[in-house]
Amino acid sequence: MCAILTVIPLMRMAALRYSVPSGAPSRTGCDACGAPVGLTRPWPALGPAARCGRCRARVGPPPGTVELAGLAAVLLLALAVPSGGALPALAWWLGWTIPAVFVDLAVHRLPDRLTLPAAAGTWLLLGVAALDAEPGHWLRAAIGGAGLALFFASSTLLLGHRGFGLGDAKLALSAGALLGWYGWPVLVLGLLVAFGLSALVSVGLLAVRRARWSTHLPFGPFLLLGAVSAILLAG
Repeated sequence: MCAILTVIPLMRMAALRYSVPSGAPSRTGCDACGAPVGLTRPWPALGPAARCGRCRARVGPPPGTVELAGLAAVLLLALAVPSGGALPALAWWLGWTIPAVFVDLAVHRLPDRLTLPAAAGTWLLLGVAALDAEPGHWLRAAIGGAGLALFFASSTLLLGHRGFGLGDAKLALSAGALLGWYGWPVLVLGLLVAFGLSALVSVGLLAVRRARWSTHLPFGPFLLLGAVSAILLAG
């Protein structure tokens, strides 16, 4: 629990820092008063209240949301199938992907500074786990990660802004590897859940006139939820 309390402020800081438009400098403080926010001054801005210590304006993701996501990640790690020692890779992936999803929800982009470390660490930790696991685990992970990333990247090249973004492809590089490690049915199920949730939310937003047919929804949150659901259902 102490480790979680340490990591959650870091995830909140990452979400705060990178929730800016593409090409804009990373955020380093409160938008309202300019008070710096960082590890040397973490509270209350990086706590559950998510408020600037100087002007009390909201800073970063809504209060309590990152904390709830962190606790949900702990529950997932406790319930996940210990398939060939993949839990360290899953923990690493969640630690980087959760703040990336908050950035995607805020500004519709998945920054390289979060998706690339997620992919590199996930592949590395799965490679270490493969030393004591069946060879098929690593082969599935490699094919799943590379194949899913290629699929998302191809949609970007073929469909432009109507397809998935390159950030989605980079997130798929790690998500696909993790799901592939658990098995082909888990990979397929994760994708079905992600696309199904995306379709349901889109229809719901259209029904209440909160979106149009041309509205682009961030896919990162659905990919995260799809992967988590598939891993849990695999148990």
